[in-house]
Amino acid sequence: MTMRRAYLMTALIWLACFWPALACAETAGNEKPTGRYASIIVDTDNLDILHARQIDELRYPASLTKVMTLYLAFDALNAGQIRLEDQVKVSAVAARTPPVDIGLRAGQSVSVETLMQAIAVRSANDAAVVLAEYLGGSEAEFAEMMTTKAKSLGMSQTTFKTANGLPHPEQLTTARDMAKLANAVLTNHRRHYHYFGLKKFQFNGRTYLNTNRLLREREDVDGFKTGYTNDSGYNLIVSAKRDGRRLIAVVLGGASNASRNSHMADLIDRGFDVMGLTPQTIKIAQAPKVPLPPKSKDFPIQAQQSVNPDISLAPPSVLRLRGQDAPIILPTSAGRDFRLPSGNWSVQLGLFDTEGAAKTHLDSLRLLPELAVAKPVLISKGPLIAARMTGLSAQSARASCKALVKTRHGCLIIGPSS
Repeated sequence: MTMRRAYLMTALIWLACFWPALACAETAGNEKPTGRYASIIVDTDNLDILHARQIDELRYPASLTKVMTLYLAFDALNAGQIRLEDQVKVSAVAARTPPVDIGLRAGQSVSVETLMQAIAVRSANDAAVVLAEYLGGSEAEFAEMMTTKAKSLGMSQTTFKTANGLPHPEQLTTARDMAKLANAVLTNHRRHYHYFGLKKFQFNGRTYLNTNRLLREREDVDGFKTGYTNDSGYNLIVSAKRDGRRLIAVVLGGASNASRNSHMADLIDRGFDVMGLTPQTIKIAQAPKVPLPPKSKDFPIQAQQSVNPDISLAPPSVLRLRGQDAPIILPTSAGRDFRLPSGNWSVQLGLFDTEGAAKTHLDSLRLLPELAVAKPVLISKGPLIAARMTGLSAQSARASCKALVKTRHGCLIIGPSS
């Protein structure tokens, strides 16, 4: 082997393994994902791995892809190639990008900063394509730039084919590589990192909340990105800071929004515990005290109190509810009514202080396969609102409750009204 070839091989190995604490992984080749779940926690001070599960197994990044899209935009800003106030025209291709989007129209002009906010907060697919075309000429050319940048950051098993993470069989990554990307943002683009921590953003008269709910629920979480497709499951990168120390955590392939968030919260606490930091006091919503309704033996009932801080549940004893509750009619965004039809089995998902909280939780859980055929309903419970999925058989209700318990959610089986 010539000296030149030896030097080139050494350089390539260094690029793939430049984190001394993260062992070098073999390249992906033509492999495909064999599963969905993976997770990693990294101490950003020394790049020690504090937790690792299948961190080098290939996975689909979904909208975590957009972290790299913004990374290249930050590169261009730093190089003076673009400015935040630059107006970018929306192409017909970008306007046709499937949701999630912000409704960009062909020919419309949008500022670079608006596009960046839409990508970071709303995870807008159309905005990602507009920015990709502005920086790369086309989304395909931009995806090549993304992959090249990934290799230069040591993301040896990552290939990008789209700017927004919409499904593509060759768009692959690993939990380790996603942690490397997050660390690169913190290291190389700290002054732009705040985009990943924006809790909301406004566009065309609408306010969009960040898809990462942990930003609003935990004081130690200050940034990064969510992602979801059918093939990827629920993905999430977070960066959290406590007592001057920072960690990065990645979860790929979660079963639901809520269960992924709950698992991520556990990983954050576990990581800081390994780092020797004291637990943080987290505010968890508590349900108001309500009088106990009469006990009923009319229907078989199973109660499991939720451990998810997203849910404000009354104690299990309060959850003994009769099956003859009068429904309240609440129009949904699709124009349908929330009603409780008689003669069906239901699964109660929780008691909530507000209608909005109940609807949000219904939306997060109705993607479970066991609940796919069920109908969402809201029921008045004095000062509280019960969120239920109804229209189930007795067998389906039991299977749904079992699936919910597995994902660390509370459930209550309610029989049909007499």
